[in-house]
Amino acid sequence: MESISKKKLQQCSDEDLMEYFQAGYEQAFNILVSRFKDRLHNFLYRYTHDHQDCEDLVQETFLRVYRSRHSYERIAKFSTWMYTIALNLAKSLYKKKKRMTTVTIHKDDSDPEDRPMKLEDNDILQDDSLHEKMCMDHLEKALNKLSDDFKEVVVLRDVQQLAYDEIAEITDLPMGTVKSRINRGRAQLQDLLESYVYPETISA
Repeated sequence: MESISKKKLQQCSDEDLMEYFQAGYEQAFNILVSRFKDRLHNFLYRYTHDHQDCEDLVQETFLRVYRSRHSYERIAKFSTWMYTIALNLAKSLYKKKKRMTTVTIHKDDSDPEDRPMKLEDNDILQDDSLHEKMCMDHLEKALNKLSDDFKEVVVLRDVQQLAYDEIAEITDLPMGTVKSRINRGRAQLQDLLESYVYPETISA
């Protein structure tokens, strides 16, 4: 592979960078780390809700990427391949600790691609910031009541904004199962959110 400058490397796609890394360009790996470290931290924090665990998982994910670079094939998006490694590590940690705490859905301002989940509510309070905080609090409570199977795919789809085929690859589930779990998880979320927003209708 021909020599390439750092400036040109920075303009490469993730997949091109992996090919350069496989060819021996360590700088390509460093650029991938720089691109994804914040997004990966945000992604993993939603599962651990523990900064130290999250930092450890981020480092371990990149270590696995480094060691397994020659197993990567361009038929898969780099991000999908990396998220699969990260999710498997998070699940292993969960099994080891036998716990999974709350999932946060707050927007990470350091990640330009991170988006908060939108909540439809026509009863807008005069204080928009207070209204948004209440919506997010309700959503966090509802997410934490979902089973891990439903929560996992809903977070990947509605919080991380991943495509269905990426979620299928990351979770190693059939496309039909992914869509079914997302739909069922959303339906449960809707019921739970209604119980928080309109508690009087539940007790009536």
